[in-house]
Amino acid sequence: MDTDPGILCFQHCGSKVFCYKLLENCPVCGDSLAAADFQLPPFRVPYPFVRAAQHPCCIVIKPTTGDFLNDYLNSMDLHIGVTTSAGVVVEFDKDGLQKDRTCQWRQCLVVDGAAGPWSDHWDSTLEDVAQQKCWSSLSYNEDSFNCYTFVLTFLRNLDYGNLSKAASSRTTFCENFIVPRTTAAGKYISLYRKLCVTGCYIHKAEHIQRFPNY
Repeated sequence: MDTDPGILCFQHCGSKVFCYKLLENCPVCGDSLAAADFQLPPFRVPYPFVRAAQHPCCIVIKPTTGDFLNDYLNSMDLHIGVTTSAGVVVEFDKDGLQKDRTCQWRQCLVVDGAAGPWSDHWDSTLEDVAQQKCWSSLSYNEDSFNCYTFVLTFLRNLDYGNLSKAASSRTTFCENFIVPRTTAAGKYISLYRKLCVTGCYIHKAEHIQRFPNY
């Protein structure tokens, strides 16, 4: 199931315009866009979210409840998991270690991952960590022994460059890998929600520098 809403962007007369389909007339100046000389030709805004199954050997995150586009707020908790080389999500939550919920990861963010040659080591390390008896529902604690505990333990055992180094501290890992991804995705979420209300959003030229990615 494709969850990409397909947001378009173009710039005709100074301001950037975001919409779902190319308009007949510019909403800023009213001129026809049929043969317009665009300052920025129409393009599809990159969709930041992915299906975990299509991204093997990766660390992935999603909201604990709901999805990013419609439900996520900065104050909400995030759930984190690991994909195998076959794209199966391995995760730890209040029900213990889970390997059969990949279908629930259809709109997530990729935190980082390993290159192809690492796939065998990735899978074997993940299997070794997953076999540890501590990953049971009885051990789970929402604050101190949770999904992050499992993923950071895996990454420390993986010994994969900066990704594993950052895993020595939950704070460092979040600052270096989680926050940059959610901050970038937050711009898309904000834009999507504006369009849900108005159908067309005009980004004033004087504010463009605040959003350099759009």
